[in-house]
Amino acid sequence: MTAIEFDSPEQVGFASDRWQHACDLLKQWCEKGMMPSAGLIAGRANSMVKPQLFGHHKVDGSQPIRNDAVFLIASITKPIVCAALLMLVERGELTLSDRVIEYVPEFGKNGKNGVTIRNLLTHTSGLPDMLPNNLDLRKAHAPLSEFAAGTYEESLAFSPGRGVMYQSMGILMVAEIIQRITGMTCPAFIRKEIFEPLGMMDSWLGAPAWWFEGNAPPADRIAEIRVPEDHVGQDWNWNSRYWRMLGAPWGGLLTTPTDLGLYCQMMLGKGTLKDRVILSPAMVAASTRNQLEFMPDVPEADRRCKPWGLGWRLNWPAHSANFGDVLGPRTYGHWGATGTVLWIDPEQDAFFILLTTQPQEPNGSFLARISNVVASALIKTPRRMGFHTSRENA
Repeated sequence: MTAIEFDSPEQVGFASDRWQHACDLLKQWCEKGMMPSAGLIAGRANSMVKPQLFGHHKVDGSQPIRNDAVFLIASITKPIVCAALLMLVERGELTLSDRVIEYVPEFGKNGKNGVTIRNLLTHTSGLPDMLPNNLDLRKAHAPLSEFAAGTYEESLAFSPGRGVMYQSMGILMVAEIIQRITGMTCPAFIRKEIFEPLGMMDSWLGAPAWWFEGNAPPADRIAEIRVPEDHVGQDWNWNSRYWRMLGAPWGGLLTTPTDLGLYCQMMLGKGTLKDRVILSPAMVAASTRNQLEFMPDVPEADRRCKPWGLGWRLNWPAHSANFGDVLGPRTYGHWGATGTVLWIDPEQDAFFILLTTQPQEPNGSFLARISNVVASALIKTPRRMGFHTSRENA
């Protein structure tokens, strides 16, 4: 990939005063200590604004945010891991109707034989979000294999396909299937097949050991998260070397606003960025379509009001949570517990990314407010603007 270039807000099709208002709000919130730091970027399939960074790199305010800051994006990791599995579907390695036990026989304990891969991708498996001993595993610095072993022993909250319950352990099983089929760990597969082709060179599902070596280790680029008070100083919290290296497929991706912007441009390009094909247009369409619509045993209200694609949360218009109030019905994206949100609106050929270091309550009110401002700043598409964008280097 060539060097990344950026356009002005006006060239991308944003009302400059509204874009500036979003930046001013974030700067104000950081100055008031409402969040330690934030990174904002938005754009279209073929252009994006320069990332804006605010606040402090350390929670104590001792260091301004670095211009090369890396963020732990938590659950925005999930749709990227799911995309890696969808690449294998395109290659004929499996189908979404296959049962998980066909690839991970150990999974079939305590009534889980009927769980399909589609159930994992749509949060309809009945698996738990976290294991009952999640905290104990983290305190013991357990490897992912121990989280997987715990998942094999779990029972389901409901029969597969008969409910919707957010399940991080389902995404762990997605990663396990990727490894069983390819012989590569999920982080290695994603690095080789997604990040490197897209030029996402600052993105790692689990920081490599060399990131912590030397006098100025790359790990210093990771912005510190304001963790809950009872997690401060613990060697297993979000800021610990253990968690940063674990590569949890449900929430361990380290990346930058610009790298995520490239991923969004690929999705807006129907699976292709420049000459790099990651997914087919057909798979992008399938992964961003309401999959619950075709599951008759899912409660009707969930099918209609809380739709899921394949790894992607679709827009829930009656909820302000995280995505805000302005987006159209075809919008899809995800949020993360560390204070992050990403959405893509194919109708407006637009994407938005906000990465913060302030964990959000479930509704993500900070995220939703900035989302509203940025979505309202979208006033033109490049097609209507009548010129080809000229770019300025970062």
